[in-house]
Amino acid sequence: MQNNTILITGGTGYIGSHTYVELLKHYPNNNIVIVDNLSNSKIDVIDAIKNITKKNDISFHNVDLLDKDALDNIFKLYQPYAVIHFAGLKSVSESISNPELYYKNNIVSTFTLLEIMKKYQCNNLIFSSSATVYGSGKSPLSEDSPIGIGITNPYGRTKYMLECILQDYCVANEKLNVIALRYFNPIGAHSSGLIGENPNDTPNNLMPYLLKVASTNNKQKSFGEKFDILNIFGNDYETNDGTCERDFIHVVDLAKAHVSALKSLTNLKHYQVFNVGTGESTSVLELVHTFEKVNKVNIPYKFQPRRVGDIAICFCNPGRTHSALRWKAGYTIENMCRDAWKYQTTHIK
Repeated sequence: MQNNTILITGGTGYIGSHTYVELLKHYPNNNIVIVDNLSNSKIDVIDAIKNITKKNDISFHNVDLLDKDALDNIFKLYQPYAVIHFAGLKSVSESISNPELYYKNNIVSTFTLLEIMKKYQCNNLIFSSSATVYGSGKSPLSEDSPIGIGITNPYGRTKYMLECILQDYCVANEKLNVIALRYFNPIGAHSSGLIGENPNDTPNNLMPYLLKVASTNNKQKSFGEKFDILNIFGNDYETNDGTCERDFIHVVDLAKAHVSALKSLTNLKHYQVFNVGTGESTSVLELVHTFEKVNKVNIPYKFQPRRVGDIAICFCNPGRTHSALRWKAGYTIENMCRDAWKYQTTHIK
């Protein structure tokens, strides 16, 4: 009889925590184990997950994937049949200033994971990839679009390199099944307001920064002078309003995509890759105005010069994901803005 354990690396992070909640709905009898070194998350996420799921016996291990012996012990204990691999550093700016950290952490830790998986004959992996692998590609981006061209930062290159590595591993090991999910721009939070995006350092992504600006300017909580105003980088792009357009996806929709991928692993053999997005683009300014309207708050902003490496428009063609994984995004931009603000106002004190 196959072991029913699913291992989630980076499981207390933003996407990992939401995926745990969705997995438990579909796999209530499975043992879902979280491994995380808490480098960009907090231990109280475990209590929040318990509150949402009403499950008090969550298996959590504070372990860094670079610690091979500790990871080996976890595999020895649980013998998982599948791994969902979220763990990895993800700040674009930090990767530019400290590329060694990103190449060592993101790539070497995955090598360690693959080595231990092979040792314990765990042959199913869902990998957290990113739309950054498309570099400067022209939207709408399909899975057949060129990758690895025009990637502007080490973070994106680690995702591209890892996709290449995983594909090579699947060629070398016919028993290994890998699904790489290329995320577009996850935002939002769980409808309970108990889990959401709360980076330990200064936010690098738009929504968590916007949330702190909204909070600071609407008498919820002040996060300091640097959050007095939202900086929008570039208003002279060839888009409808001059600001960048992105494919924003609700984090719960993204979590559900991992459940669909896990269910499809037995049918989709070897290496497979899928876009996870809505297939629609929303400008930065549209997102700001939607947030203001939905939540009845004021977001002061000012335009800054373009950032190096930003492209004007990035959105996906999710058709292959719809047909092969039987998954489709269901939440709107309004849902994303409302749920993100609920998390900010109820959880971030």
